[in-house]
Amino acid sequence: MSDEKPPQLVDYFVVAGLTDASRPLEEESQQHRPARPSEPITDVAVIIRSQGEEVPHGFTCIETTTSGHPIDLNAGLLNNPQMFICYKRGRDKPPLIELGVHYEGKDRPKPGYKILDTTPYSRSANLNSGGPGHQRTFLTYRRAAEPHGHNTLGVTDICLIMPSKGESTPHTFCRVDKNLNTSMWGPALFLCYKIAMAKANTLVYEAGLLGRYPEQDSESFPLPESVPVFCLPMGATIESWPADTKYPLPVFSTFVLTGASGDKVYGAAIQFHEAFPRERLSEKQSLRLGLLSVVDRRPVAGRSLQTRKSICVLSHWPFFDVFRKFLMFIYRYSISGPHVLPLETHISHFMHNVPFPSPQRPRILVQMSPYDNLLLCRPVSSPLPLSGASFLTLLQNLGPDNAVALLVAVLTEQKLLIHSLRPDVLTSVGEALVAMIFPLRWQCPYIPLCPLALADVLCAPVPFIVGIHSSYFDLFEPPRDVIFVDLDTNTIFQSEERKLLSPRSLPRRPCKVLLASLHSLSQQLDEMYSGPGEEASLELLLSDAEAARGRRAQLELEARAAFLRFMACTLRGYRSFLRPIAPASAPAGRDAGSLFALQGFLKSRERAYHRFYGQLLRTQLFTQFIEDCSFASDRDPCLEFFDTCVDKVQAELEKPEDTPLMELDDPRGGEHTVFITPPEQPAGPDGAELPARYRYDGFPTLRPELLEPPRDPLVAQLCQARSSAPSSPAPRRTKQEMKVAQRVAQKYSSVPDMWAKCLLGHCYGLWFLYLPTHIRAAPAKLRALQLAYEVLRKMEAQKVVLPDEVCYRILMQLCGQYGEPVLSVRVLLEMKRAGIVPNTITYGYYNKAVLESKWPAGTQGGRLRWAKLRNVVLGAAQFRQPLRQRERQAAAAAAAAAAPQGGRTPLAPRPSLQRQTTWAGRSLRDVPLAPRLVKSGSLSFPGGTRGEGGRGGPEEPLTIRPPPLPAALDPLPPRLRGPPGSADGSLSDISFATDESDRADEGPVGTGGPAGGTPRRGLAAKLQQLLSPGKRPPLRPAASTELPVGPRDTAEAACPRRGSEQRDGELLPRRSPAETLLRPRERPESTASESSVSLGSELDLSDTSVGSAGIPKSSEPLADGATGQEPPTVEVLLSSCSRCQGCSALVYDEEVMAGWTSDDSNLNTTCPFCGRSFVPFLSIEIQDFQLPPSAAEDGFLPPPATQGPVLSDRRRCLALDEAEPELCNGCLDTVVPRRSERVAFAYLSPLVLRKELESLVENEGGEFLAQPELVDSHPIIYWNLVWYFQRLGLPSNLPRLLLGSQHVAPAPQAQPPDSLSVRVRLLWDVLAPEPDSCPPLYVLWRLHSNVPTRLRSWRAHGHPFSLAFLEAVLSHVGLSEVHKAIALFLETLAAPGGPRHLQRSIYREILFLTLAALGRDHMDIAAFDKKYKSAYNKLAGSLGKEELRRRRAQPPSSKAIDCRKSFGATLEC
Repeated sequence: MSDEKPPQLVDYFVVAGLTDASRPLEEESQQHRPARPSEPITDVAVIIRSQGEEVPHGFTCIETTTSGHPIDLNAGLLNNPQMFICYKRGRDKPPLIELGVHYEGKDRPKPGYKILDTTPYSRSANLNSGGPGHQRTFLTYRRAAEPHGHNTLGVTDICLIMPSKGESTPHTFCRVDKNLNTSMWGPALFLCYKIAMAKANTLVYEAGLLGRYPEQDSESFPLPESVPVFCLPMGATIESWPADTKYPLPVFSTFVLTGASGDKVYGAAIQFHEAFPRERLSEKQSLRLGLLSVVDRRPVAGRSLQTRKSICVLSHWPFFDVFRKFLMFIYRYSISGPHVLPLETHISHFMHNVPFPSPQRPRILVQMSPYDNLLLCRPVSSPLPLSGASFLTLLQNLGPDNAVALLVAVLTEQKLLIHSLRPDVLTSVGEALVAMIFPLRWQCPYIPLCPLALADVLCAPVPFIVGIHSSYFDLFEPPRDVIFVDLDTNTIFQSEERKLLSPRSLPRRPCKVLLASLHSLSQQLDEMYSGPGEEASLELLLSDAEAARGRRAQLELEARAAFLRFMACTLRGYRSFLRPIAPASAPAGRDAGSLFALQGFLKSRERAYHRFYGQLLRTQLFTQFIEDCSFASDRDPCLEFFDTCVDKVQAELEKPEDTPLMELDDPRGGEHTVFITPPEQPAGPDGAELPARYRYDGFPTLRPELLEPPRDPLVAQLCQARSSAPSSPAPRRTKQEMKVAQRVAQKYSSVPDMWAKCLLGHCYGLWFLYLPTHIRAAPAKLRALQLAYEVLRKMEAQKVVLPDEVCYRILMQLCGQYGEPVLSVRVLLEMKRAGIVPNTITYGYYNKAVLESKWPAGTQGGRLRWAKLRNVVLGAAQFRQPLRQRERQAAAAAAAAAAPQGGRTPLAPRPSLQRQTTWAGRSLRDVPLAPRLVKSGSLSFPGGTRGEGGRGGPEEPLTIRPPPLPAALDPLPPRLRGPPGSADGSLSDISFATDESDRADEGPVGTGGPAGGTPRRGLAAKLQQLLSPGKRPPLRPAASTELPVGPRDTAEAACPRRGSEQRDGELLPRRSPAETLLRPRERPESTASESSVSLGSELDLSDTSVGSAGIPKSSEPLADGATGQEPPTVEVLLSSCSRCQGCSALVYDEEVMAGWTSDDSNLNTTCPFCGRSFVPFLSIEIQDFQLPPSAAEDGFLPPPATQGPVLSDRRRCLALDEAEPELCNGCLDTVVPRRSERVAFAYLSPLVLRKELESLVENEGGEFLAQPELVDSHPIIYWNLVWYFQRLGLPSNLPRLLLGSQHVAPAPQAQPPDSLSVRVRLLWDVLAPEPDSCPPLYVLWRLHSNVPTRLRSWRAHGHPFSLAFLEAVLSHVGLSEVHKAIALFLETLAAPGGPRHLQRSIYREILFLTLAALGRDHMDIAAFDKKYKSAYNKLAGSLGKEELRRRRAQPPSSKAIDCRKSFGATLEC
């Protein structure tokens, strides 16, 4: 398991307040702003001066507007009653908290409002009293409820504005949008008022740290020094209150701290007041607080002294509701009591013993006390970045139109200052502003709750998003170039210097859809929060609370999806304008202009929106977005999700798509809830409860000795929210890729040929998941990477359905990891050639590999210089060629003259073998041959023709060839490498021809003849060998980088021929077709030398039996297999043939594949005969050939088996070789295994196996795949991987892990590890027959032909199938009369004494018999399938399809046939 610690719920607990080192905050600011009002407005009145009414005592009359224009509410009336509005301040009653205007007859009175219908002199207060036809208008107000605290919000100022005079609503004022002058004459007048905290006798200081827990900083996250000022953003205050003033309720606030790397830390705090001792005040402070009289400095009675404190928790998770409940519990605990347990116990208990919710335990119920609990739920699983945003709070406070206006402001990087009197709202709205522009990321200063101590950031010459308490404007003069957003009044104030773009500059259709969606959501919010009437019962309210939370979560998701759709439409098609990084790019390679075609993208947009797009492209938002898309980063999964959204949206529509972009993942969907009990109360010596002795006058100073350590060690096991990261992020599929792969599988499950390719694509995905582990263990990294690249090319050539880009992504990441940028460019070109557009993650790894890897210096110039040097050498050789030919002719004439008359010319003695001394494979004493000059501009050489005797003529080109390497050093089989010339003309496709001496030297290595030579290698490897001596492969076998040999190679290795037995030019007699058909074919004597046997021969890729990737099917890599005369250490036999539990029929590999479903959690397949579902199994037989330690030390060798040939018996070896061991169980082991074991495990679909493998790599790490513990701890995954990798011929070190498992005895200590080998054989048929089952026909054919079989238990069974019957079936098949063969088979089964039911179908019996008799090289399985299907249709007319199905005579389904074609029919039976 990874050592990564599970996430911690809370990192720090902080207490902030006034310290001795706190500095005052208000003294310097008093000169910028006039003193704020010390008392709120408690009353309003209307007076009529024309009636002789005067301003009441203590009231203030409003006689002018904000700009000094005189006010007359009825200036347009003839009688002009001269009415004015007055207000009064004080603290004798609750303050007014809201004002309004009431139109009588039109408006219904609002609950809680009082209509001001009379003046203080008992006259009508109708503001339009000019006559009976005018609208009666009255002022209304709402007063704060009793009892009110000292710092209750209230109306602190009132003014009137006249828009016709150019006046606008003052900043931070609320405007009542009802005209006070409703007459036909006179200017319009509007009432404005300001809500604030009217504080008197208050001193403000910068907050400091009073306490913290833990005391020591964490290594990963030290406590920031600025946390106290964020806990008390308006400062730590000392306030003087009247003695009878009640304490206000605690105020909850949240804030966000952003680290240098962009990581966010969330803070939740509550602010409260507690008593402050007068003894700590100086005389100056007492005078300012009104505690001393100004004249005689006497104490003022009836005053109390309070200070403001805060407690806070810091976390990396925005669980604001949970933290609010916890902090409120801690605060109430501190003001109540006495208690048995100290306060510190509850703090340490919550921090240490409350685990983070995990997918297995998504809910944590914490019982803090008998009356207090909280529920902690796992965060919603979303591909979007974690955020504390609330889009619904944004809509509730600003509305849809202002929200879109702010979207424009954020996208164009304006200076935004959001302010409110509610600090908890600021963080939610600020987080929503930076989240609505996803996938863009805000790069400028961002402080959603800015303290007064940091208010200087508002003067910064850069864009910013800052949230601040509205009382800031009572202390400071705001900057002029800032856009103000007042959340309390739902208004946006723009200065003349900083005008926003109009929302009309946005793309019309996406903006229209966005506005419609936001208006709909806003309307639903109003309906949801209108609430039931007062008659609703408490039970109804409680039952609706859960539904309301779920409804709010759904609306929150829809709001976020609306903004996401707008951004996807706005940036649609951006990926086509990304520019790949050029090789060895300059330091300016990260510039947006070099990474993105800015002008091309701008021209692709409509001309009407160029102004908006022009500003967007110049922002830091877009520049960083392009860098994130171009380079690998931690945002790759988010950007990949955005790419899928871009593919889903249709910008031309004027309504949202039917498919939602985001789906709600309910975090409470799990069944398990962890219950955390409250801290245990200690008991006395006799078991009695201890007395309650902890009581606090204020929030105490934390005492370290009372903070308890974690009490439950199992809590760490519960904290598993973040699963341990794998060794590399590239193999991990994103959730979107998993969903797309699931949809692709569902789509192709009903299409036979595409289903087979889909399964094949997932199989290759399994190998690429294993590729990092494989390359990590490979001694030649570059060769292993080239092998993976060749696998990709063959996959594309065969059009394998790849459900995702993980294969390309892993290879690109490995190219960057091992410094191969050229190969990463080739992989990108292959992606584009295959029509695959790389997503953000893949593209990022490509650019990282290209930018950070070291490029070969002067590659192009080096090629040209080598070509020039080559032409010089070839030219000199051309001039010397006629001279050498003349010398040879003269020597031949002299030799002819010296020969005796009438006799034969004596043969020249064969030269003795000489040591290879040149890199071209010749001796230095060899005579160089005449080459041909090749054009310097040519990138490939034409192949020359071979002359008589293997000697080249004058027209044959000279070939330069790297030294022949051992097979273990060459990871590419001859037929896996591409042709000598390639259409794309890339550097890697240049090939060098070879001369005659090279071919002559290669003769023993190849298979003999011109077609048997090793194909030419690509230039990339040659250049690396020639120009980079340090990168040459080591001269030792590398088992991890070579391809496995084919089954035929395994047979040749088991029965080798000596080189002395080879006869040049020896021809074997041909047999007649009937003789070949009716008896086992005897293979012609091999013309391969001993070296060819040791190296193995490859299968022809043109054969239809080869898999879709064109890689020879394997038994095991040569280094792990038994080569020469040495048997393997361990041999493993694998078979996927499974028996259906319903009908007892054998279901073979391709039929199992055809029966799998697209569900990646379903282990069942469907029986093709009875239609029932069952779980298929992989049957494994492990044969251990290791000698006992004593026998190995004494040199003892076990005797050969009594049956079967020995290695010296050439004829019997040839007979066994001719028996097609890749088809039949006929090759007897020449060495009896010392230990044999059979096991069986579930045979998993590639879809299921990939999901399980990804989970294993994610939990255990990629290194676990290279450990022997994999075999014993995860056997199902291990054996399925071995099966698929061997089936497709993909190299791996998995078989060698078996040597360290419990299935194999430990090797003697004296035996070197390199001498141990494992050979894997894949069988088509069952490993062991059923006791009462009838032998299959192909086994009977071998028994009748006296060919040994692997399973001797077949011999004792009585059966009705004679040799004449087998020959008759084969004769019908050979004459294309398959229907007669089927009919004969059915008659034999129906005869008395015949078996009732066969485990194998008739199709399978005839197919295996034909393959055993003819051999695969002489049989076309596809043609046989067509003939069998035609014969089945012919018999169905007479016998009926149901009868044929009942007797298991039906052909395989098209799905099964396509699976066999895709995976290849190269299994042994």
